[in-house]
Amino acid sequence: MESNAIPAAAPPSPSAPSPSTSGETTPDPAAVRRAAWAGLIGTALEQYDFVIYGTASALIFSELFFPNVSPSVGILASFSTYAVGFAARPLGGLFFSRYGDRLGRKWVLVATLLLMGGSTLAIGLLPTYNQVGLLAPILLLLFRMGQGFGAGAEQSGGATLLTETAALGRRGRLSSLVMTGAALGTAMGAVAWILAQQLSDEALMTWGWRAVFCSSLVVTVAAMVIRRKLNESPVFEDLKEQQARPASPVKEVFRNGKKPMFLVLFMNFGISTQSYTYQVFMASYLVTTVGVDKKFVPEVLLLGAICGGIAAFGFGTLSDRIGRRPLYTMILSALVLLPAPTFMALNSGSKVAITVAIVIGFILACQGAVGVQMSFFPELFGNRYRYAGVTLGREFSSVIGGGVAPLICTALITAFSGSWIPVAVYMMLVTTVSLIATRIAPETLNRDLNSPLNSTDPGAADEQREPAASAAAKETARA
Repeated sequence: MESNAIPAAAPPSPSAPSPSTSGETTPDPAAVRRAAWAGLIGTALEQYDFVIYGTASALIFSELFFPNVSPSVGILASFSTYAVGFAARPLGGLFFSRYGDRLGRKWVLVATLLLMGGSTLAIGLLPTYNQVGLLAPILLLLFRMGQGFGAGAEQSGGATLLTETAALGRRGRLSSLVMTGAALGTAMGAVAWILAQQLSDEALMTWGWRAVFCSSLVVTVAAMVIRRKLNESPVFEDLKEQQARPASPVKEVFRNGKKPMFLVLFMNFGISTQSYTYQVFMASYLVTTVGVDKKFVPEVLLLGAICGGIAAFGFGTLSDRIGRRPLYTMILSALVLLPAPTFMALNSGSKVAITVAIVIGFILACQGAVGVQMSFFPELFGNRYRYAGVTLGREFSSVIGGGVAPLICTALITAFSGSWIPVAVYMMLVTTVSLIATRIAPETLNRDLNSPLNSTDPGAADEQREPAASAAAKETARA
C-alpha cells in the first residue's frame, strides 16, 4: 500500500495526510465505486433534463407553447418557464435536506431521481398550445417546477455522499465525478438534439421533440438500478450510531452554519450565472443574433460538454494537490476576464472561434469550477448539517444566478438594441462577487469531516492541520 506519511524534516502539508490519522476509516473500495457511479449517473440525468429543456426553450418552445406573441417575447416567455425550474430548486432543497441529514443521503438521492425523471417524461407527453390553448404552458410550468424541485438536492447530495465516502487525498478527484456526470448529461442532451434535428421540421415539431424528453426514462432506470445498491456514507453512519442526527438540519444551518452557507451562496453565484449563460443563453444568441445554423448549436455544446467533463475531473484531482481555494480563485479570476473575448468570438461568425469560446466556457464555468466545488463546499460544514448547508447555499444561489441568467441576458440584449456589452458586464460583475467570497473562505483541504465544527469556526483550522501534524510526529517517533 502506498504510504502517505510526511517526512520528519518536512513541514506539515494538507495534501498528503495519512488516512488513519484523522479518525476516518479506510473506505470500502466497492462502496466507493458504487457511490461514484451513483453520483455520476444521477447528476447526468439532472443535467440531461435541464439541457434538453434549455435547448428546447432556446429553439422550439416559443413556437409550441407561446405562438401568439412576437419571436423575442416568445423567447422571453420560454426562458421564464426555464427560470421557474430554478426557483423551485431551493424549495426542493429545503424539503429534501431535512431528510438528507436525518434519514440519510441515499434515501434522498433515490427520491430526487424519481421526481426529476418523472417530470421530464411528463413534459414529453404534454399537449401544445394549438391543442389545448392556455392549459399547455400552465402544465409546462408545473412539470418544470417538478424538475427543479427534484434537482434541488441532487448535485449537493451526490457531492456530500462522495466527499464523505472518499479517502483523504482523493476527495477532490472522486467528488468531481459528480460534474463529470453533469458533463455526460449535457453531452447526451446535445446528442439527443443532434439526432432530433436530422428529422424534417414537421416531424421535429410534432413528435421529434417529444422523443427527446421521453428518452430520459432510459437514464432514470439506469440510475435507479445503481442507486438501489448504494451504501450510506461513513460519516452519516457514525452520526446514526452516536444518535447524533439533528432533528431539524435546516434550523441548525441557520443557527450554527450561516457563515459557510452564505459563503457557498456567493461563491456559486457567479459560476452558476456564467454556466447557464454558456449552456442556454448563448445557444439562443447564436441562432437569433449571430445567425448560425440551428443544427450547429447542439454540436458545439456536445464538444464543450466532453471537454468540460474531462476538465472537472482534472480540476478536482488538482485541488487535492494544491488546495481548493487557490485553484478556485484562479478559475474565477480567468472567468472575470472571459466574457468580452467570448462575445467577440461569437460575433465573428467563425465556427472555429465560436467553438473555442464555448469550449473554454464549459471547461472553466460549466464543469471545471463546479468540479472543485463538489469537495470544497461539503468540507466547509460540520457533520450534523452538511447536506442541508451545501444544498441551501448552492440552490439559493442557483435562483439568483443560473435560473435568471438567460432571462436577464435576453432582456439586456433587447433593451440595448442587440449590444452584447451589458451582458458581458453583468457576467463580469457577478463573477467578481464570487471571487471576493472565495478570498474570504478558508482552505478546507483534507479537513476531518467527522467534526461538528464548520471550517469557518474558531479552532477549525488547527483541527484541520492536526492529521498532518500527527503523521509528521509519528514519523519522527519512528525515526
